[in-house]
Amino acid sequence: MTAIAVTEVPPVPVADPERDLALRFAAGEEGGLEAVYRRWAPLVLSLARQSLGDGTEAEDITQTVFLAAWRGRGGYSPGRGPLSAWLVGITRRKIADALSARTRRTDVAAAAAARESTRVPDPSYAQDAVLDRVDVTRELRRLPEAQRRVLCLAFYGDLTQTQIAHVTGWPLGTVKSHARRGLLRMERSLVGTGAGERAAERAVERSA
Repeated sequence: MTAIAVTEVPPVPVADPERDLALRFAAGEEGGLEAVYRRWAPLVLSLARQSLGDGTEAEDITQTVFLAAWRGRGGYSPGRGPLSAWLVGITRRKIADALSARTRRTDVAAAAAARESTRVPDPSYAQDAVLDRVDVTRELRRLPEAQRRVLCLAFYGDLTQTQIAHVTGWPLGTVKSHARRGLLRMERSLVGTGAGERAAERAVERSA
């Protein structure tokens, strides 16, 4: 009886889409960030929403996480672990920063309230201040969300642009851009009345 030779067939490598995606991302390949965002943004958003309890803030954190990941992709090595775990680590750090920022905002608001309570009121100034606040509040509501957020932190929180960048997690240039555009829109609406002019001037001073 003739022996039949058995030829071993080499195993077919199993495709790993997530590893391929991680390699594209780490290499800075065009479209890599978009593909990674589509794949893992729901996970990041869910973690942020659970921790912060605020949908809008969770969306901001999600954008910040993927921007930070893309800028820091040189620090990611596919051989050390999955990209999803690396993204979760960044998410946790950004969530911790956001929670710390909440505490700082509370402290700033409390300090501002304490200063206001010890100030000797001037009847004429108080009346002007009320008018200013009404005008500014009305115009702030008409601004796009990002511009409104920056100017609210500046006007009501007495934060500098550098502090606002730290609180929001946005680049300082982005904060300055939102502040400049928001102020230009407000000035066009406010300038024309005495109270409006004073409100615009104070908004500019506080956002500087």
